[in-house]
Amino acid sequence: MPVPSKVVVQVKDLHKRYGDVHALRGLNLDVYAGQIVGFLGPNGAGKTTAIKILSGFLAADSGSASICGFDSETQGLEVKQVLGYLPENNPLYSDMRVVDALNFIGAAHKLSGTKLKDAIERVVVQTQLHQVYWRPLGHCSKGFRQRVGLAQALLNDPQVLLLDEPTNGLDPLQVVEMRKLITSLGAEKTVIITSHVLPEIEAVADRVVVMNHGSKVMDTDIASLASEQLIAVELHCSVDAFRAICSQAEAHIEEMIVANDSNCQAMIKANGNASELVSRLAEAAVASKVQVASLSPQGHSLEHEFRKICQNDGGQA
Repeated sequence: MPVPSKVVVQVKDLHKRYGDVHALRGLNLDVYAGQIVGFLGPNGAGKTTAIKILSGFLAADSGSASICGFDSETQGLEVKQVLGYLPENNPLYSDMRVVDALNFIGAAHKLSGTKLKDAIERVVVQTQLHQVYWRPLGHCSKGFRQRVGLAQALLNDPQVLLLDEPTNGLDPLQVVEMRKLITSLGAEKTVIITSHVLPEIEAVADRVVVMNHGSKVMDTDIASLASEQLIAVELHCSVDAFRAICSQAEAHIEEMIVANDSNCQAMIKANGNASELVSRLAEAAVASKVQVASLSPQGHSLEHEFRKICQNDGGQA
């Protein structure tokens, strides 16, 4: 994927502590115009802290963060003019009607008269809020409340959207609707979306940044992962025989799970056609008179990497 030229979000050596907890450990990140970037990681990985610092809601201990060239800490008003932010815990006044909430936030952006009216009409269409427009927020479903929060974030027609766990708590149908909405917004805006759920990031993002324990552990584009399929292999043979078969089949061992004199299990990376690699492994095993216990595709490498991260984190995803 060609790298776009314009950097709109920049993070340099960002550190943040909460007492003894080192939430961010030197995070560096450039996000380019028009990208939808997924922040993926277990709970407590540092995703929300990074978003809060970018939005100007939280100050970093050291390092810097900027949006569209404006420093998030020292140029907060300028940042808010180019930024739309949907926090993880969407703050809404339950006794307000949807229309009142949009008018309230619009006024906070110093919109009035025709500009405010046009902005509200635009976001109501974008987020499909027509049927609850006059309804009190406390009487709206979680899905519609999330849409109202997103509509508020869009009122100032921002260049950059920060969406922190936007599908959290939604039912499956609401999740699908929110995914479609985020994808459509990504056609004209730069979007950063956090989640600890892999399918959410896969469904909407074109680039994924995986975090764990406050550090960036992976940064890649989704398209490149499609050719990196993993194959689970189990052969009844010695480690040396297993490695020889993999070498003969031109197979890269991603992770050895079990290795002894009579049985080997491993994850094999297939850069290209996974079915062809399965065939080569089977042929090499038969030629070596080795019994094949299993040969099965397991999905792409992002799934595998994320599972390893979660396991190393005690399984909390």
